[in-house]
Amino acid sequence: MSSTNTPPYETLDPENWDEMRALAHRMIDDAVDYIQNVAERPVWQPVPAEVRQRLQTPAPQLPEGAGHAYAEFKRDILPYPTGNIHPRFWGWYMGNGTFMGAMGDFMAAIMNPNVGGGNHVAPLVEQQVIAWMRDMLGMPAGSSGLLTSGGSMANFIGITVARNTNCGYDVRHLGVRAAPGPLTVYASSQVHSCNKKAVETLGLGSEGLRSIAVTADYTIDIDALQRQITADRAAGMVPFCVIGTAGTINTGAIDDLNALADLCAREKLWFHVDGAIGAVAILANNVKSQLAGLERADSVALDLHKWMHIPFEAGCVLVRSESAHREAFSLTPEYLAREVEAKGLASGAFWFSDYGLQLTRQFRALKVWLSIKEHGLERFGRMIARNVEQAHYLGRLIEQHAQLELTAPIGLDIVCYRFNPGGLSAEKLERLNRDLLAELQEQGIAAPSHTTLNGVYCMRVAIANHRSRNEDFELLVEETVRIGRGLLN
Repeated sequence: MSSTNTPPYETLDPENWDEMRALAHRMIDDAVDYIQNVAERPVWQPVPAEVRQRLQTPAPQLPEGAGHAYAEFKRDILPYPTGNIHPRFWGWYMGNGTFMGAMGDFMAAIMNPNVGGGNHVAPLVEQQVIAWMRDMLGMPAGSSGLLTSGGSMANFIGITVARNTNCGYDVRHLGVRAAPGPLTVYASSQVHSCNKKAVETLGLGSEGLRSIAVTADYTIDIDALQRQITADRAAGMVPFCVIGTAGTINTGAIDDLNALADLCAREKLWFHVDGAIGAVAILANNVKSQLAGLERADSVALDLHKWMHIPFEAGCVLVRSESAHREAFSLTPEYLAREVEAKGLASGAFWFSDYGLQLTRQFRALKVWLSIKEHGLERFGRMIARNVEQAHYLGRLIEQHAQLELTAPIGLDIVCYRFNPGGLSAEKLERLNRDLLAELQEQGIAAPSHTTLNGVYCMRVAIANHRSRNEDFELLVEETVRIGRGLLN
């Protein structure tokens, strides 16, 4: 029995729809202003101590109201993001998002479907988006796919299908303990760490991922790869997969995908491509040729929330063999049984839950669908091409300054550099550049990240940003030199 203070037929809907409508309109207006004026704010600012304290208070037991909650959001949350929507954010590798993509997330949440399966429209939208991605990459019409949280899960799914398909026995039923030798995957030393996590999670151990040396341009050494596979087979190991990288995380290097495809065909290995950074660059005329061979992969992971700027989370995996993909994950208990010819909500043979780990899946496809419908693929290609041009523009600015130096060849849209006034030990030079990077971020000027290449600490500018202009890179160079010289004094 309900208490006397509880209204009859209580729900979680607004008690006053007109008030909620007014609040929702105000939130949309604030959102438009927030995006429109993003360049006027610092790229990043730290969360103050008092805000951190407020974000550690217990949950309220009684209603505080939607208006009050939104006011606290504006005060304590909205001003302190990562900063990746700003035109001078170049840290790690993140897209900026788009307003229409955000509205897609909003409408997906309003509809709130579970896209694990069932006879409703959301799975049809995801199937269409996957077909768009398949056609974009030039993979066969029968290829399978799944939208995921990001590249990490997309790579995990691709490597799982490779393991379950290409080890010569029923791995899914018997497990890795039944393998005739250590199951082994190969990738360059520059491969993203999520692939190592995937290999470890699949029960192969960290030694199950062979790290292959790279050449001077940071692409995988094909000859070294061949020698390692031959030696491992002679030692009783079971090679089953090679991971090619279409855009390495450190420098944006693209492995020779055709050469890897040839090697995999010759050695009967599954060819997986981690294209989280660079696969979508196939849309850019100044990059497309570097991705030749991508269409020959057995599976490809790509991130749409990077260079296509779909709001987080939006990854995708494509698998050439639909049957291999489905057989790696399909499991249908009686409470999820469905009949192809049946009527009603559970009808239909195709369920996305047969192609990955999740049964409960959000409607990610809508924001992708709306964004592509709004802009068209050619515009995305032009944005990508411009970022590549901007990387080389920044490279020229760096080379023109005596106290700056590039620390790696420019790959795709990633520029690695450091401030080097000369006459400093390696230890002092590293400390100087660490402090310089922190100042760029703390002062809200720009947000590159960092990496270490051949033992050299450097700043890393990943230009996956549709809002960046040439003057932003001119400012970065000016401020790098100004702050660097200041730190010397």
